[in-house]
Amino acid sequence: MSFKSFEELECWKAAREVRLYFEKLIKKLPVEEKYDLIDNARRAARSATRNIAEGFERFHFQENIQFCRQSRGSQHELMDDLITCSDNKYITTEEYDEGRKFLDKSIGLINGYINYLEKAKVNYSSKVSEPIESYNI
Repeated sequence: MSFKSFEELECWKAAREVRLYFEKLIKKLPVEEKYDLIDNARRAARSATRNIAEGFERFHFQENIQFCRQSRGSQHELMDDLITCSDNKYITTEEYDEGRKFLDKSIGLINGYINYLEKAKVNYSSKVSEPIESYNI
């Protein structure tokens, strides 16, 4: 599997869907949640896609895996924010179910990508290699 950009990764695309969903959802939340729930959900949603993007450019598989784990953690944080929104009746059952569907898909794809990276780490001695000739030394 060879990707030219993190934008090609299905896990990044799914995390982006989550981010877009939460960006729309937080506009509906009450003003008193501005410095707590709104701020946290916005940061976690953005962190999820950013970590996948940053990890993609790492040369060591283990580093990429760690960034994906951070992304997965942010997705779980958003799950808790979604539950909080539901508990406080800020969102409808339908909105909760839709958000949950996006999150479940995203977490599943991140887990799949982590599994892929774990296998690649074993098969390629934990490091992406580049030919030294490419540096024109």
